[in-house]
This record gives sequence, C-alpha cells and structure tokens, in this order.
Amino acid sequence: MLSTQQPKSLVIKESKIVHKSWIVHPLARFVTEETAAMLCKIDEEEIYKISCWRYVVHVHGKGVSRFVSYADFPAILALNPPTPEDFALWRKRWRTKSKSKQAPEFWTNFYKQQFQKAESPGNLLCWGKLVALVKQVMSSEALQRLREVYKREKYAWQHF
Repeated sequence: MLSTQQPKSLVIKESKIVHKSWIVHPLARFVTEETAAMLCKIDEEEIYKISCWRYVVHVHGKGVSRFVSYADFPAILALNPPTPEDFALWRKRWRTKSKSKQAPEFWTNFYKQQFQKAESPGNLLCWGKLVALVKQVMSSEALQRLREVYKREKYAWQHF
C-alpha cells in the first residue's frame, strides 16, 4: 500500500520582532517568537510585537506586556553558535537574578520541547549537539532529563 503523504507547505509570515536600537545586543540572535511565547506562557499567535531594545526585550501580546532580559533566551540553532562572551552574559544574569551560575529550569523545558518537535533525525541531532555545547551551564539533573528525552526521541525516529 502506498502512502499519500502531502509535503508540508512553506508558510512565510511577517516577523513580529522589531529592532528598536542601532546597537544590536549580542544575544539578540537567540530571540524568537516561539521562545518569547514560552517565556510569557502564551501562544505564539497571541504575540503582537517583540521589540528588541539595546538592553532588554519587550514582549507585547494578548494580556501580556513584559520586559525580558536577552539572557533569558536560550541558545537556538542560529547562524552562530554560542560564544564565551554569550556564556558570560548568561551567567551574569543568572547570578544577579537567582544567585546561580546554572541555566534556569526554563532552558531544560525549552530543549526538551525542541527534542520532541524535531522534524527529522538530523534536526534532532543538531539540537543534541547544541545542548552538548551549552551543557557547561546546565545542572547534572537537567542534563540527565534531557539525555532521557533525547534517547526516547532518537529511538522513536529509528523505529518510525
């Protein structure tokens, strides 16, 4: 029996991210609508605009107007991988916010979701490599949970 799967259609939409400063923050490349929605606990469709100012991100959406630090956004599969300067900015934020040098729980949940949403085994591998890059700022418990999710998703792709 032949499968009649339809290829996914490419949807191009206008970005809700607006840069309001001439000076772009080094962590701005990690700001996405998806991550902002997760941080604010709303759906992506409920975001009206994300304004990237020099030192802070303003997320404006349905019932939400929130300022978020660039350092709250985890590394993503962007053009450039995280640099030592990025790690310094993240650690500075965590030290002042929660007296910790480790990534917040949000990062673990974010990467877990990315593993689960991977569109292919190759995409899953790319997310796994990114987590391997940022593992130095994650707790051992968080890494263990992410390894379990990664293994489960990898197994699912191998037996798909």
